[in-house]
Amino acid sequence: MNSFELTAFAFSFLILISIFLSKLSFRIGIPTLLLFLIIGMLAGSEGIIGMEFEDPFLAQNLGIIAMSYILLAGGMETEWKVIKPILREGILLSSLGVFLTAITVGIFSFYLLDLTWMECFLLGAVVSSTDAASVFNLLRTSGIDLKGKLKPLLELESGSNDPMAVILTVTAISLIGSAKLSGSEILGSILWQVIVGGLSGLILGKITVDLMNKINLEYDGLYTVIVLAAGIFIYSATSLLDGNGFLSVYIAGLYMGNNYFVHKKSIIRFMDGIGWLMQIIMFLVLGLLVFPSNLKEIIIPGFLFSLFMIIVARPIGVMISMSFSQFSWKERLFISWVGLRGAAPIILATFPLTAGIANSGLIFNIVFFTVLTSLLLQGTSLKFVAKLMKLDTPLARKSLYPFEYVNRENSDAKLEEYLLPMNSPVHGKTIRELKIPEDALITMIIRGDNYIVPTGRTPVESLDLLLILVNKSNEKIVGERLQGIV
Repeated sequence: MNSFELTAFAFSFLILISIFLSKLSFRIGIPTLLLFLIIGMLAGSEGIIGMEFEDPFLAQNLGIIAMSYILLAGGMETEWKVIKPILREGILLSSLGVFLTAITVGIFSFYLLDLTWMECFLLGAVVSSTDAASVFNLLRTSGIDLKGKLKPLLELESGSNDPMAVILTVTAISLIGSAKLSGSEILGSILWQVIVGGLSGLILGKITVDLMNKINLEYDGLYTVIVLAAGIFIYSATSLLDGNGFLSVYIAGLYMGNNYFVHKKSIIRFMDGIGWLMQIIMFLVLGLLVFPSNLKEIIIPGFLFSLFMIIVARPIGVMISMSFSQFSWKERLFISWVGLRGAAPIILATFPLTAGIANSGLIFNIVFFTVLTSLLLQGTSLKFVAKLMKLDTPLARKSLYPFEYVNRENSDAKLEEYLLPMNSPVHGKTIRELKIPEDALITMIIRGDNYIVPTGRTPVESLDLLLILVNKSNEKIVGERLQGIV
């Protein structure tokens, strides 16, 4: 058996084992991503299996692909109508909040670690972004959801703050390599990355949607291939223009997710799986890259660094960037606590390694401690903190959409799904009492594991999933009736 076959067998085996053991995390309350990390460590060169993996360049390339797909999938699942009311707060958290976290952590690192000022800022930039997948995986595992606008805000922040962390990381590496960059050059570079990244994401996202709707392929599976190719194409094309490729991918995903294209629902479900695969791969890679024997000297400073970031730096970034928001102090404190670190710091930690930064090994090990501590402290206490602050609500059952409805652009009708919330104001009312327009038809009610074909006398209940065929002109009216608005 050659080395490639052995490596392919071992890595695919680790992925399958990680997925199977994720069931265990649901039962005993261990964060799933932490489990992936531990499996990677056990499989590493100093672990039980003894797999040798010391290629930071390969890890970085895998990381770029992984983050592109994670951001694309996250953008496609983000509903514009949900994040629009908290857009200002989300943008401030994902830009100013990330910057403040990086600066605060950098200052603390200078007095804690034997690093230069720029190396400290680089370390702060690497760990400055949060991970949406970690947060919502833990919420689902705990069986709770969040009240009000907390969930969409965290979703927007976590999905959009990775590009800012990338910009800060790349800028810090450039400054370490060249001390001749002026302030205006740095600012100009950042603005260019943001503007080009935003515009290219919007344009290429629209082109992708138009292409999928007009190409009329004979084989349905090729539409998924288009999306997979588009994710890497959008990143690379934007990067060739010196724009921020990760920002462009997220915005392209956001545009695609909020516009119709062929086989949209099935492709979004597929991309959700791809996003999870990328997360698993990056946590396994981090575990493989870590040498536990090299961590002895940084256990204490690594733990202090992690605590400072969680207890001080993250709250400072949140409180300042949300100074004028309508969120209560209790909600801001919860947002401060839910700053889990995940795949992004792992990927960004490979950038100093490949750039040949003098203390890149120390930076990588500190990042490892940060991710590990964040998952252990914040991850395991998320349910407790949400209940303590009375910000939790029962988790709405995930849609079990049984089929794919091809919604034509030139059709006035569309099939929509409406999930009635917990304690819905229309709970117990019959369909006739809802007084929805006559040209709107409730075709099915999914209640638990039951599928109900309703009549006018059928009552609806909280957490029911309604499948409704509705004219686009009456979509708003139907939504208001189901919210109890007369």
